[in-house]
Amino acid sequence: MTAIKIRMAGYGPPTTGFSKSLTFIGDRLSAQFGNDVAIDYVFNVMDHGYKAEDILTLVENGEMTLGYQSSSYLTDRVPELGFVDLPFLFQSNAQARAAMDGALGDYLARKTEERISYRILGWFENGFRHISNRLRPIHRPADMKGMRIRVLPSEIHRRTFELIGATPLRMDLTEAIIMIKAGTLDAQENPLANTVTYGVHKFHKFHTLTSHFYISRPIFLHRPTYESWPKELRRAMQAAVTDAVAFQRRLAEEEHVESRKIIEATGCVINALTNAEHDAFVAAVQPLLKDARAMYGDEMFALVPN
Repeated sequence: MTAIKIRMAGYGPPTTGFSKSLTFIGDRLSAQFGNDVAIDYVFNVMDHGYKAEDILTLVENGEMTLGYQSSSYLTDRVPELGFVDLPFLFQSNAQARAAMDGALGDYLARKTEERISYRILGWFENGFRHISNRLRPIHRPADMKGMRIRVLPSEIHRRTFELIGATPLRMDLTEAIIMIKAGTLDAQENPLANTVTYGVHKFHKFHTLTSHFYISRPIFLHRPTYESWPKELRRAMQAAVTDAVAFQRRLAEEEHVESRKIIEATGCVINALTNAEHDAFVAAVQPLLKDARAMYGDEMFALVPN
């Protein structure tokens, strides 16, 4: 019997929780199926001349079997995914995880699969995002006036920072890293772990814990390939992904703590917003949230657990 080839791709070094979670999946399948499967990893497609967003196409075309990417990259093709791009939608990891593991995640996976040849088996946690910049401390929206900030390719993200007063620039991570190193991009927003992984803290002194977005990364497979597998392998992949999600989320919590220590040790300034400062950011994006009620309907908001 010819081994079934499974190629898994990401966009971070092997040391990240996401890469370790791909290995988790591969090890589980190898232990169960032995030589009947051949696992291959491309932990960081950016090391091979690709952009981070190219994972979407590589899996859709079947060049890779499995990949992950922030859901914001798909909002132009799957408008419903814009819902989970809304600022301050979730208040805690527990609430967000319950939503993505429950009815909301199921609904978004179904809508994505209707438009793209994926099979979505779970949601990694990219987590709450914070702002870093090279110019000054940020305590209120006025501090961001005119600040050039990289945002994910999401119209919701662009409008969020436009309302806050910044100058948002939609671009892929690859481009953003180049501009940050060149000093031509003032700010970016990411979980602390991503900020450290991509070395941004070496160029941005000021970090503000805004928790403005919570982003998930769908784990998607090339659907024709997945559906061609024996039922036993499909079941095993689903079980491995489910357990890998729990594994990755535990690592994400540890990475957040460790990344904060690294940022502080580099001499950067980290400030947590007071309640009043946080409320000022929430107030600034109210026009967007009001429009979202009309755009998505109360039904989608009802899918967010309290």
